Amino acid sequence: MIRPFIHYGIHFLLPLLVAVLFFKSNWKKAYLIMLSGYLIDLDHLLATPIFQADRCSINFHPLHSYYAIALYIILLLPKTTRLIGLGLVIHIIADITDCILMS
Repeated sequence: MIRPFIHYGIHFLLPLLVAVLFFKSNWKKAYLIMLSGYLIDLDHLLATPIFQADRCSINFHPLHSYYAIALYIILLLPKTTRLIGLGLVIHIIADITDCILMS
């Protein structure tokens, strides 16, 4: 019962916290860019069924693969892609937490 609160709390509150603490002058823009990390969930449309409550997304969906995660970490390095990388890495952290809580 608590799993969705933790999962979605990380998805929405952690980017907000990062935006407010580290991007004070442009926190709204930073928050929206990090929330765009949700777009990687479009790869769920490739799965059958599209949603399965007890399925771990990590390494199941193409944009949640270990190769993709490595790319998201690399995106943290250049200043120009840092916010996108942060959003994607936070998304993956939320999904990993979900997987851990499932087991």
